[in-house]
Order: sequence, then structure tokens, then C-alpha cells
Amino acid sequence: MFEKLRKGFDKLVNKIITTELTEKNLRPVLEEFKIALIENDVALPVAERLCEEMIKRLNGLQVKRLEDRKQIVKKHLREILLEVLTPNQKINLLKEIEKKRREGEPYVIVFVGINGTGKTTTIAKTAHFLTRKGYSVVLACSDTYRAGSIEQLGEHAKRLSVRMIKHQYGADPAAVAYDTISHAKANGINVVLIDTAGRIQTDRNLMNELTKIKRVINPDLTVLVVDALTGNDAVMQAEEFHKSIGIDATILTKVDADIKGGSALSVSYITKKPIIYIGIGQRYEDLEEFKPEKFTQMILGEF
Repeated sequence: MFEKLRKGFDKLVNKIITTELTEKNLRPVLEEFKIALIENDVALPVAERLCEEMIKRLNGLQVKRLEDRKQIVKKHLREILLEVLTPNQKINLLKEIEKKRREGEPYVIVFVGINGTGKTTTIAKTAHFLTRKGYSVVLACSDTYRAGSIEQLGEHAKRLSVRMIKHQYGADPAAVAYDTISHAKANGINVVLIDTAGRIQTDRNLMNELTKIKRVINPDLTVLVVDALTGNDAVMQAEEFHKSIGIDATILTKVDADIKGGSALSVSYITKKPIIYIGIGQRYEDLEEFKPEKFTQMILGEF
């Protein structure tokens, strides 16, 4: 994971430790680094923030004779990366679900994102994760237009031994979501996971459809699923979905195959919303909590 991004950071550190720590000398080194970041799918605002913060922290810094310049530079990089990867808002999903369970209400999550990001598989992984934690789950197939969507989600439900609520193809997606929540309330089910359609993010009809679902059911959490391998497209999707319907969190898929790493750095910074989980493989077990500290260590080659 993140081999190219890690090489970029290594190159930067090695250049800085042989450079006089003045803005005049640092700026050309960091301009070159900024280009490397952008080439590795880091969004421009994030690349600029990283470089400006490095100049601010290193300009005029006096390094004592016996101090390790490399470790000092890495320390500042580590702090800046953590700031970028850690939005102010944090979500403890299990704590929130437990709170609703004590109130006797199901916790409702809507999953959004364009087709091909692994959204339906991510819903299945989330269902597996929650059932292993002792929560009951029901799935809603509110993707009523894509051919095979009902069968795909139904197959996951069967494998996971959870219930799926469906209507016919072409049915109102909001009605499916509403009926699933009613089923959960009537049967004491803890969590409702709602799959939605995923046409291209600039499709107004899709955004209107998702807005209607949210208005009808008022979910507890709206999660955007994005494919880390799509690079800057992932950032654009996050920006567009958040602007159009409002998202609360992100799940990044296919992180295990991502050699660049820019999406992970950019999505959370651009939306100001947390990445809560990452997909790291094809199995149901391959859903991992996102930890900014671990990501930072991996990017800097310390993990």
C-alpha cells in the first residue's frame, strides 16, 4: 500500500536534511514535493496545506549539533499528516448503535456512491461486522433500477443469514427504505443498512432520489463509499455527494491495492468528515477501522 506516496515522502525528507532551513531554500524543494503529491492523487488544497505547514514549521528552525535532523523533519511531517487525516468530528459507530438499541429504536445507515466502488459488498461487510458484534441487521435494497442489484444484495443476505427487504424493479427507493425501517421496528432489529442506486455523481435524478430517501427516513448516518483506486475521482465524488445530499462519513474501498495513497489523504480533508472504515480485501472480514495514526505510519514508512 502507498508505495509511491511513501517514496515521495522519503525523497522529501532526504532533501530537507541537506538543505538550510530557510523559506528561500525550502520553497523550491517543497514545490517539487507538491507536484509529486498531486501525481499521487493528493488533491491540490491538501498538497498546498502540507507544503505551507512544512515551511511554517521548519523556516528558521535551529537544529542542535547532536540532534537527528531526519527525525525532526519526520516528526513535523507526522504531526501535519495527522492533522490532515483527523477531522474535528469523530464517529464511534458501535457506541451510536448501542445508544439507539437502548432507546428501542433501529440505527439507520444509508450507503451512497457511484456504481463500481464496491458499495453493495461494503454493506455486506458492515452487516457481517455488526452481527459479529451481537447486533441484528436487516438490509434494504433501495437500488431498484440497476439490473441484478436485488439478486446481488439478496445473495449477500443469504450468505450472512440476515433478512433483506425488497420491492420490484422500478419501485420507489424511498418506499423500500421506509418499509425496511418499519420491519426493523416491528421485529426489534438493531440496524438497518440501506443500499442505493449509484449512477454518475453529476446525475441530478440520482441526487434528487437520494435526497428524497433521506427526507423520508431521516437516517442516523449517511455513508459515502469511494474506491481508493479512482484517485482524484474519489475526491470529486466526495465533494459532489457532500454538496448535493450531505454525507456524515466515508468508507474507502480497495485500499489494499492502492499504491498511490492520495485518496486517503484527500477525501477526509476535503469533506471535513471522517473516514470510518477501509476495505482491505474481498472477504467479509476485510473491513478495518480507519486509524489516522496507523495511516500516517504507513505513509512515512514507519509501520
